[in-house]
Amino acid sequence: MQQYPYVITISSEKGGVGKTTLASNLAVYLKAMRDDLPVTILSFDNHFTIDRMFELKGQKLHGTVHEMLQGVQARELVHTGQYCIGYIPSSTELSDIHERFKGPMTLTRILAESGLTGIVIIDTRPDLNILTQNALYAADQVLIPVKDMPSLENCKNIFALFDQRGMDKKSLALIPCLIDERIKFEGVFKDQKSLLRAFAANRGYRCMDTFISKSPKVESLNTNPDGKIYPILTHARGTDVHGQYSEIARDVLEKLDATPETRAFLYARWLAEKEDKKKEAYLARLEGLAERCLICGALLTERPDGRGFYYETSDRARRGFLHTDCFADMLCATLYGMTSNSQAFGTARMVVAEKAAKLVSLLLPSRVNGSYHMDFRQFDGLGEQLFRKELVLAGFAEGEFDAVNDRLYLLLNETLSGYEGKLREGAWLVVHPVDARHPEAVLSDERYRALHQVHARIGEMVSTA
Repeated sequence: MQQYPYVITISSEKGGVGKTTLASNLAVYLKAMRDDLPVTILSFDNHFTIDRMFELKGQKLHGTVHEMLQGVQARELVHTGQYCIGYIPSSTELSDIHERFKGPMTLTRILAESGLTGIVIIDTRPDLNILTQNALYAADQVLIPVKDMPSLENCKNIFALFDQRGMDKKSLALIPCLIDERIKFEGVFKDQKSLLRAFAANRGYRCMDTFISKSPKVESLNTNPDGKIYPILTHARGTDVHGQYSEIARDVLEKLDATPETRAFLYARWLAEKEDKKKEAYLARLEGLAERCLICGALLTERPDGRGFYYETSDRARRGFLHTDCFADMLCATLYGMTSNSQAFGTARMVVAEKAAKLVSLLLPSRVNGSYHMDFRQFDGLGEQLFRKELVLAGFAEGEFDAVNDRLYLLLNETLSGYEGKLREGAWLVVHPVDARHPEAVLSDERYRALHQVHARIGEMVSTA
């Protein structure tokens, strides 16, 4: 049994070609031919034909395809319906889903994490909106019903989508549908199906070996005094269509058996590998952290509380955490020459600390005529500059300490020093406020990527200054 679903998408931009009839009846035939195979069907169209065919009278519904597309696990939404077919009820509220589906592989991920097994059949709308595109990309097989030249012409858009994404078009197959076998032509192509197959082959499209005939008997199964929809398998025995659906189902099962790894499985494996790489990168970032707060010198393992700031150099050579109190004291001394012995220190420090806790701080030292200066700036979370101050680092080049800037000099020497005690030319230090309860969260993949977007913005400003 497949541990991930094998997905069949039924798609055509042309309405009235028999998409939903194909989807619903194929589900019944597949289940009849292989009773132990889970078969689930869902629709992105809002005509509720799937529901009318499979719902059981009095069945209590507990969610629809709308909830599935919002993130509820599909396995929790499947209802066991008529003919032992699993179905996810349809919804009229899918228009608000499109914002969630900006990427082409969102549905593939949903199905990879769906908990479903066996076969999943997706009936799509007669257009190529973002949900249809997602259903096409998620499919192991795409069946495209065509009944005439306009519907055949529309196929080019589906094939073009696969070309744009660089996807293998072997999963795409046309099925001549609703073929009126009474219509005959003179010449090489004697009937509709032969003509459609010839034009399809000329365009490089693959057709299934079988076709589906137009049948008044089959059409009556959707329109009757009972208001029900009956399957071809049970109510159209003896018709050509009955045998044609058997051929299609056998073809699908052969391809299922020949598919060791479904798209959902491959995507799930890719997600797992991606998560492993994220973990490896996260652990590598953790291993590269300095062991001490470079301002007070305390081991962070011995004093882990209060790590309110994360620093990193522009070349990523040094990174680590600083205690909130240490950084606030350092800024108060650096920017305003105030230490704990200064008058009004408490008020000034409170203002500095509050500002630092909201902004990203840049420390950019440079050597001018033998002495060091520092360009200090602060930015918001988007990289917009809000504050700037030029400072003279008196005695820094000579290695002298003045009891005011001692903490700053220690930080710069530990993070930016290069050969012979000189600072690395062009290097700078950025300090970010973090949640002191979970400081390591800043190193998670998503937040670390956002952090470097700010760094890139800062780098552009520094290079043009």
